Amino acid sequence: MGSLDFSNYEMLLAEAGRYHGDVCAGIQSGTRMTMCGLRRLGITDPLGPDRHKLMVFVEIDRCATDAIMALTGCRPGKRTMKIRDYGKMAATFILLGTGRAVRVARKESKNASGVDPLPDFATAPDEDLFSITEVEVPLRPEDMPGKPIRWSRCGHCGETVLDGREIKVSGQAFCKPCHEKANYYRTR
Repeated sequence: MGSLDFSNYEMLLAEAGRYHGDVCAGIQSGTRMTMCGLRRLGITDPLGPDRHKLMVFVEIDRCATDAIMALTGCRPGKRTMKIRDYGKMAATFILLGTGRAVRVARKESKNASGVDPLPDFATAPDEDLFSITEVEVPLRPEDMPGKPIRWSRCGHCGETVLDGREIKVSGQAFCKPCHEKANYYRTR
């Protein structure tokens, strides 16, 4: 992939669509969310010189997340994207090392028949499409990209829990599923 012009919606939309497999409303929304978040933080090339400056928290596990991944290069496996599936069409873009963060959430605009019409993502102003809020995101060293800095063993299942995700009860560490007594569906 060559250099992307982060002010060119149509080019970014095409790139996000290639990554996702098609262009749908979620890809359109995620493309504009990305443009808005990056512009607010002053990031012009997240796939080039700015690639180590950005982390994104997404709040949905749908198409918009693919657009954000395709255009920013942020990924869960690189620990630069955190998926908090709240079912909201929203993402928080964080400029690492500065404490600056902006949350971009899609505005819903129901018409008289109760239908949310698809806005014109190509031309509508950011403020018409999104609620844009400067926020604080407390990041711990365990949340940052890089190798695990801490691990523990679950006192119930014995599996390893990385990066402070364990839950301590009376001095003993547990993984979240064991602590919540959430069982996987066993087939045997």
